[in-house]
Amino acid sequence: MGQVAFDTQEFVEKLENSGLNREQAKAITLVVRESHEVADLATKRDLEDTRKDIDARFDKTDAKIADVRKDMEHRFEKVEVQIADVRKDMTNRFEQIDKRLDFSEKRFDRLELKFDRLQWFLIAGIITLLFKDVIPKLWGG
Repeated sequence: MGQVAFDTQEFVEKLENSGLNREQAKAITLVVRESHEVADLATKRDLEDTRKDIDARFDKTDAKIADVRKDMEHRFEKVEVQIADVRKDMTNRFEQIDKRLDFSEKRFDRLELKFDRLQWFLIAGIITLLFKDVIPKLWGG
């Protein structure tokens, strides 16, 4: 940080003009000068430089955040497209499964009809076997 200019000669003169002797004025001036040297005071210029540094850092940070936002938006768009593709694929697969189920259901319906017919043929065959001796007698034979 910059040092504030301190004119010791002028300060001594002011102290002497206010009634102090030269030795007292020099002693006070020495103490004041030393306190200025050890004091870590910020000047207006120091504060302005710091403000500019902070502003520059915020500008860089804002730019980085904007870049991250753009990147995230791009990635989200890609993910949304991928999700839409997966949905289309799932819809197609479900439609194919529905068609297969419909086809299988029709096959089962046809098989059920065949089994119903077979059942009646078996019943008719069993009845014929059970009553094979009785049937000719019923017809007079």
